[in-house]
Amino acid sequence: MSIVTKPTATEKAIFHWDDPLRLDLQLTDVEREVQRKAFEYAQGSLLPRALEAHRTENYEDIPSLVKELGSNGFLGINLHGFGFRGLNHVCYGLVSRELERVDSAYRTVYSVQSSLATEAIYLNGSEEQKARFLPGLARGELIACFGLTEPNHGSDPGSMETRATKVSGGYQLNGHKKWIGLATIADILVIWARDEEGIVRGFIVENGTPGLSAENIHGKFSLRAAPTCEFRLDQVFVPETNVLPKAKGLSAPFMSLNKARFSIAWGVIGAAEACWKIARDYTLQRKQFGRPLAANQLIQRKLADMETQVALMSQACLRVARLLDEGECAHEVISLVKRYCAKTALEIALTARDMLGANGIIDEHHVIRHVLNLMAVNTYEGTDDVHALILGRAQTGISAFT
Repeated sequence: MSIVTKPTATEKAIFHWDDPLRLDLQLTDVEREVQRKAFEYAQGSLLPRALEAHRTENYEDIPSLVKELGSNGFLGINLHGFGFRGLNHVCYGLVSRELERVDSAYRTVYSVQSSLATEAIYLNGSEEQKARFLPGLARGELIACFGLTEPNHGSDPGSMETRATKVSGGYQLNGHKKWIGLATIADILVIWARDEEGIVRGFIVENGTPGLSAENIHGKFSLRAAPTCEFRLDQVFVPETNVLPKAKGLSAPFMSLNKARFSIAWGVIGAAEACWKIARDYTLQRKQFGRPLAANQLIQRKLADMETQVALMSQACLRVARLLDEGECAHEVISLVKRYCAKTALEIALTARDMLGANGIIDEHHVIRHVLNLMAVNTYEGTDDVHALILGRAQTGISAFT
């Protein structure tokens, strides 16, 4: 995180190796303050927890973490009313970046709560539903999850098998969802299912509803600091008051998914930047053959590549955030940055792991944790190939999905 300095009229501009295109100068005072606060919170409060949380998969701390995000004003930071701060998408991206600089699992918690579940209610809920649920979500007193993905339908949500049958007073849900962040600790679950006409609808299911059962997915090597879950719906009754009235068709969950993809694009820059700077510091301190590793041409080339990639990703994401705030961001643009940033961040992390040699596989150096996390981040919210097909369809007018 750079401190803003401006040269006087008689001074030459200084090259800032850690922010060569001067993202800092392109931010407003409010945006810089949000970044500063997020950086200090993440480094001071989350980093000390991350290593042990990743090692043990102990999720007991996650409810406290969500409340901390709420008390800091980070949750739904780009939304208005209901206790949200009403700032912009740049602020949302900057918070994502600082959380993922520590661990992708923490940014995932942020994205699930802020983008997926909260925005689904914010965009598709009734005024009564918004008044009932959003203030608690903004404060982090309620935890929510977003149930779209199924065991047999990851990249193809249009083929979902979960069904919603109309019954007296509401709907009855039956189905199975998998790869759902926070489901085992969520107070409310935003669940997507097909009705009898084949229309995808959204439902708010409250924890403790009969027929709902959730469990954590075990044996995962990514995102170990936060729960990834599956849940089953066996004749789960949802009253009409908990049906999202504006959610009809896949466009409704996709609106939330796009915001989550946006937060991923920003977030992975933080992970990539962390790996780059860890590799820089390591190669400056580590001596081989009588001089620092950083004195070697191959090492300096790798550092220069990392620096360039982080700078360009940052500029791309800033531009997308501004487009979102101006109402000029097509969903394909978010596919472009999610795909590029997630892929590039993983490449940077893998390079950093190699630069640390044998120490690169030891978790106390943090890089291997980022490598494992970024492998998952490349997969969820649309794989590299899926986003390539979205962009290909936009260019050619031809869908290659079927």
